[in-house]
Amino acid sequence: MSVAPAILPSRTQAWATIALLFLASIVSVIDRTVLNVVVDAVKGDLGMTDVQISLLQGLAFGIFYATMGVWLGFVADRSSRRLLIVAGIGLWSLATIGGGLAQSFGTMFLARLLVGLGEAALAPAAISLIADLFPPGQRGRPIGIYLMGQAVANGISIWICGGLLSAASNGAFAHWPLIASLAPWRVVFVLCGVAGLFVSAAFLLTREPPRGDRGEQAPRALVAQIGTVFRHLGRERVRYFGVYLGFAACFLGAYGAAAWQVAMISRKFALSPAVVAGMMGPLSICFGLLGPLVGGTLVDAAIKRSGNAGLLRLLAVLPLFAVPSTFAVLMPTPFSAALLSASQLGITALVGTATLAYLQAIAPAHMRGIAVSITGLVNTLLGAAIGPVLVALLTERLFGDPKLVGWAILTVAAPAYLGAAALYALTAHLNRRQDARELRELTA
Repeated sequence: MSVAPAILPSRTQAWATIALLFLASIVSVIDRTVLNVVVDAVKGDLGMTDVQISLLQGLAFGIFYATMGVWLGFVADRSSRRLLIVAGIGLWSLATIGGGLAQSFGTMFLARLLVGLGEAALAPAAISLIADLFPPGQRGRPIGIYLMGQAVANGISIWICGGLLSAASNGAFAHWPLIASLAPWRVVFVLCGVAGLFVSAAFLLTREPPRGDRGEQAPRALVAQIGTVFRHLGRERVRYFGVYLGFAACFLGAYGAAAWQVAMISRKFALSPAVVAGMMGPLSICFGLLGPLVGGTLVDAAIKRSGNAGLLRLLAVLPLFAVPSTFAVLMPTPFSAALLSASQLGITALVGTATLAYLQAIAPAHMRGIAVSITGLVNTLLGAAIGPVLVALLTERLFGDPKLVGWAILTVAAPAYLGAAALYALTAHLNRRQDARELRELTA
């Protein structure tokens, strides 16, 4: 018995949902990276070291983000993605407010754990939604726009958080109820968290689209579902594993650099974080806008021209263009250092767009959420949790001077980008061999 394909929502409904996902992705990155702008203020107030800060930036956020993300991918594939997004945004927003009220490393660590748990729900639910909002040949651009929110948000986070920090330091919120007595960096956390609660409420106005390609699957036990997924991954490991590891390597460099770029420029040129944010914010927004827009177009063109093989060839080249950004430490002026630092956002957004489009193309419809969640798992455990800590450890143990954090960024990020390109290229080569072998078996 055949099953009719699901009817796609109207273009208006589809693009309205994309607009909200774009906004949600911005808020998620702001709440995730707000700490990067106020590093030295938090260090001074709570008496932390660079390594402790790096644990809050990476490990604390990443523990639940990685481990719970896989389970939430199953939830996204089998329940209301709309309500999952509402709950996720609400949780991470409240946790961000809690971070602003933290009194010690331990309480801040707990708040960052909960931010990671809430944010783990967004990506699998969002990518699964996009797959049911648009036909296969038209998904590259909406994925690119969704990711553009994350790429632009790095710049927006730097700009807005730097502006809020400056305003709070100058007494702009001195008469606001509840936050008037808080330290400036705490005000930044609280206001960012409150903004997310409004975005969570807005998703209640959206509608859940019908799922495509579900066939006649009957509900099965979670253990059986997990077994099905990992058997599929095992059979198709040539197509998945190199892409997962390449993505993790690329974002090990990206997270390691992004966590310390504001501090690098601030320390090297003796500037306040607010001044650095005023330079890096607009530059990061420009690169963040350009990357996913170009990426979505390149992805759609690569698929139409060469299918998945074209995507892998594209991925094998893209990380190489991020390598120059790691040499920002050599720049003679704050603006040139900010320009080069911000450029990596556009490239990593391109990598993210192409990687998610590839996974969406090869994963069965009922496994798309988990495929994206596994990306988050390896990306977080091997990328976000390690990158910032490696930079901090090298700064303290190898270079021995906080002002030399830029050299630690170079030491970590450049090899990571080169390694990512090599892993994607290897996957492309292995896929060609696999395709040729399967073709021979079919024609034998």
